[in-house]
Amino acid sequence: MNLPVIYSWLASEPGPKMVLEFLKIYGVRETPGDGDNPEILAWARELGIKEYVHDSIAWCGLCMAILASRAGKPVVKDPLWAANWLHFGSPATQAMLGDVLVFERPGGHHVALYIAEDDISYHVGGGNQSDMVCITRIVKRRCIGVRRPPYQVQPANVRPIQVGPTGIISTNES
Repeated sequence: MNLPVIYSWLASEPGPKMVLEFLKIYGVRETPGDGDNPEILAWARELGIKEYVHDSIAWCGLCMAILASRAGKPVVKDPLWAANWLHFGSPATQAMLGDVLVFERPGGHHVALYIAEDDISYHVGGGNQSDMVCITRIVKRRCIGVRRPPYQVQPANVRPIQVGPTGIISTNES
């Protein structure tokens, strides 16, 4: 895992579990053209999602589903639809480490994990961001929902994290 320096602190975080699972798949890339990344397709098989057959199909919801499942969290109904993640866990008024954020984007929605924020954007970890599992910046005003995962006991490190405004702001994750 080669995290950008601004996020290197993540390697020593003890949780939340969905963030730890994200770090395990960080860097997985979609196969360009007609090929498919077998790892992404294996996630769909692991989750029993038969209709997901090519990594050219939007896969941010699939990525979130594999993170939730492997972290022992419930997966929403029809997880490939990013907007369905608005039914995950419980609503939260302030985004914190490991929360699930849903964004509007041209032609649909996007779902990703809160990693940090700066004054104007959330830094989110997810899939199908520049065709890979990575951390990207998305303007806060595009966020339509913040969802806190269901915890037996909320990890002590679930907190808002302020970082500098480093990196390009994404305008259309697909």
